[in-house]
Amino acid sequence: MGNVRRAVVGVVTVGVVVAGGITAWTFLRHTTTPAPGCVATAAPDSTGKATQYTLDPDQAGNAATIAAVGLKLGMPDHAVTVALATAMQESKLRNLPGGDRDSIGLFQQRPSQGWGTATQVADPVYASTAFYKKLSKLSNWTTISVTEAAQAVQHSGAPEAYAQWEVEARAVAGALTGERQAALTCHNLVMTPSGTDLASAAGDELGTSKLTGQYAATRGWQLASWLVAHADGFNVDQVRFDGQTWTASSGTWAQTGAADGALTVHQATTPPPTS
Repeated sequence: MGNVRRAVVGVVTVGVVVAGGITAWTFLRHTTTPAPGCVATAAPDSTGKATQYTLDPDQAGNAATIAAVGLKLGMPDHAVTVALATAMQESKLRNLPGGDRDSIGLFQQRPSQGWGTATQVADPVYASTAFYKKLSKLSNWTTISVTEAAQAVQHSGAPEAYAQWEVEARAVAGALTGERQAALTCHNLVMTPSGTDLASAAGDELGTSKLTGQYAATRGWQLASWLVAHADGFNVDQVRFDGQTWTASSGTWAQTGAADGALTVHQATTPPPTS
């Protein structure tokens, strides 16, 4: 996964009339295909404006993993906001192989500080689980600010830094927890299958490998958004829930039928060409 940009070179030949005949000049024209990306749309403000936040597919996939693990553990949506704000500050939602001193992973957890082995904290599911477990042990985390809760877990040298991500984290959390429907889209994806089975990944992150069937609205949108966020790693080219359909080719959600609470997913058998 990741942010991939591909240039397409076209040849343009221009004929110019000069004394004695026509001279052909050849130019190279460079055109660039849009980069892959994802968008999380916030709830409309008092003026009706809905701010959009952009992530690349790698960031969106990591955010979806963090949100899914929180939901699997039974944590409330607010905990997902705290976790996302923390990872946005610590790693920009990248699963980093290193950092300050022995810091590793999405949350820059340090093995020397008891977070686990280097291999463990490099695993997004383990790292997310470890974060939520420490957060849940704080007696007042639900009543203090996002940045205070994050700092109480992380013990950062820049305790106020998490605050700058609170609004964006809340928007991304709203999309990934199912609080808002059709609030996460991904477009111009380059399919790069991870080699992991989709059902196995869902079981690890969501706590269920069942990705089709009838669901209540919130749970259905949780699953649908997770599928879209991970689409490039699992060749997912279509997700449909409750009468709305996202396709990799359109990159958007569209009403395609009656609201029925049904979730379906389609995986392309062969990745589309990359050029």
